Amino acid sequence: MTKTPLTKGELDALAATTIAHYDDSATSFAAATRDHDVSQNYAALLGAIEGTPPFTILDFGCGPGRDLAYFTSQGHEAVGLDGSLRFVEMARAATGCEVLHQSFLELSLPSARFDGIFANASLFHVPSQELPRVLVALRDALRPRGVLFSSNPRGRDDEGWSGDRYGAYHTLESWRGYLTAAGFTEIDHYYRPTGKPRDQQPWLATVWRNERK
Repeated sequence: MTKTPLTKGELDALAATTIAHYDDSATSFAAATRDHDVSQNYAALLGAIEGTPPFTILDFGCGPGRDLAYFTSQGHEAVGLDGSLRFVEMARAATGCEVLHQSFLELSLPSARFDGIFANASLFHVPSQELPRVLVALRDALRPRGVLFSSNPRGRDDEGWSGDRYGAYHTLESWRGYLTAAGFTEIDHYYRPTGKPRDQQPWLATVWRNERK
């Protein structure tokens, strides 16, 4: 059965509700995620970028700035983006980085600016029907052969509300379909956390190269 597409009004409301959740829980979210070990994800992105560092990196869904701080500490130029104004304010204050205040569904990104995009636990908030155009926007913000890293909670191609957050939970096969259609070529994928049985690895991490000129 074909799912009825969401209207513009429904998409706006969906984004507003999800963003409000993060605005309201920003302080507790920062405390809960501050010490998460995502070093494997950092290495996956940085190791796939061609050329000589430092690199220009977009942290897509930067939250309160943990990953911005890491990339900056390694000498890279890091730019954040988040729909939550509270997160934007926190990330700016914590890192001094440029941080864009943009909804994931209303992107306005510079063309071919970034060597890499780090989308850690963020793209799953994009409804499936909007994912193709969002991925094209990210692709166009990458330099030729630039790299997109994403890590999302995996699922069975289902989507909907979890409390006040909307999420889409893809299989590897469907995720590959979206990224390939947007002009990316897969470099690598893995499940997290490492060293666990697959049914105890809720996160799917993938690394992609922009093959468009």
